[in-house]
Amino acid sequence: MSKPIVAIVGRPNVGKSTLFNALAGEQISIVKDTPGITRDRIYADITWLDKSFTLIDTGGIEPDSRDIILSQMREQAQIAIDTADVILFLVDVKQGLNDSDSKVADMLRRSRKPVILVVNKVDNFAKYNADIYEFYNLGIGDPIPVSAASKLGIGDMLDKVAEYFPDSTSSDEEDERPRIAIVGKPNVGKSSIINKLLGENRLIVSDIAGTTRDAVDAAVKYNKKEYIFIDTAGLRRKNKIKEEIEKYSIIRTVTAIERADVVVLVIDATQGVTEQDAKIAGIAHERGKGMIIAVNKWDAVEKNDKTIYEHTNKIKDTLSFMPYAELLFISAQTGQRLNKLFDMIDMVIQNHSLRIATGVLNEIMAEAVTLQQPPSDRGKRLKLYYITEVAVKPPTFVIFVNDKELMHFSYTRYLENKIREAFGFKGTPLKFLIRERKGEEGKG
Repeated sequence: MSKPIVAIVGRPNVGKSTLFNALAGEQISIVKDTPGITRDRIYADITWLDKSFTLIDTGGIEPDSRDIILSQMREQAQIAIDTADVILFLVDVKQGLNDSDSKVADMLRRSRKPVILVVNKVDNFAKYNADIYEFYNLGIGDPIPVSAASKLGIGDMLDKVAEYFPDSTSSDEEDERPRIAIVGKPNVGKSSIINKLLGENRLIVSDIAGTTRDAVDAAVKYNKKEYIFIDTAGLRRKNKIKEEIEKYSIIRTVTAIERADVVVLVIDATQGVTEQDAKIAGIAHERGKGMIIAVNKWDAVEKNDKTIYEHTNKIKDTLSFMPYAELLFISAQTGQRLNKLFDMIDMVIQNHSLRIATGVLNEIMAEAVTLQQPPSDRGKRLKLYYITEVAVKPPTFVIFVNDKELMHFSYTRYLENKIREAFGFKGTPLKFLIRERKGEEGKG
């Protein structure tokens, strides 16, 4: 089941990034006095008690004109409404109630999404108590006073947020249909791919009612099997400011990836792989999703006998953190190799859920240790006692060792390669957790 999405909305300089960092527990956003400074990292995975969710910071760019500030706030609010399960509407007790706050509150109220009104910069409850009451005028419920900078009132706010999360046994788990997110930069052909799949194969398409976000979900039937395609194309509203579109499209991408089992990253063959492609791929990799890279517009590339190898090497080099990703060269225009996408999706889904017997894993590990001795430091050698697979989607392994500090990244990667040699695991990341088991020094 995908994690709930929580979005922070509010005027520039009310402390959105400070709250984001307080919740994320690290300096992810760049906080400066300059309003609306652009940031790379706008999402984080948060756990509160036994609940996990994805937090999104919608802090935008602040132009000079007050009209544009308001239009941007509305854009932020609209994106939060479209993509979030719960909205944190942040206001500033020191600046007081503002006309922009009221206008955005109207939009949020009409959205019928859960909205939590958070009054920030309340670093002294006794001093600001009376000022908090002013925000009841927004008509969106009880204001929750917090100080993001001092981390006051955060627990009460998170308790309120968690009240709106669906029960972990919700109906989403009953839907066994694989979910595939089609992601990528603007204008690489994401919509064309889906339209071609629908048109060419006369697939049955139905809009899925009741989705909490307005992503374009289509149920697609192919070879008697149904798939849900999450299309992130066409979700961006026409906007005056290009940078804003880029930033907001990443927000859409995060939410689409969060809901997917398999991510298809579409790259424009005529442009080659770019830094932005790597950023989008990184989001999917961090979230442990199955991964296919579809190089579109392949028909538009002049080719010789080396072209496909040159493109493959460049992609593998730029996306070196995900060597497991499957690669497919396609053309949405001509339909070239598009039918292979379904076979590849099926294979990646199977690998993403693959379970390996513990006995077999331990045989592979024992053989790997024999072939290459574990590292040692100051006379102490790493000992590997036991390996077992504890989860799927993605396949997750726990390795018990005598000393975690001795388990270098390179040796974990070596074991991963040995497991992949045996079982393939094409298209899926593998996750390794290292645990210490102190009492076994004398054994074996």
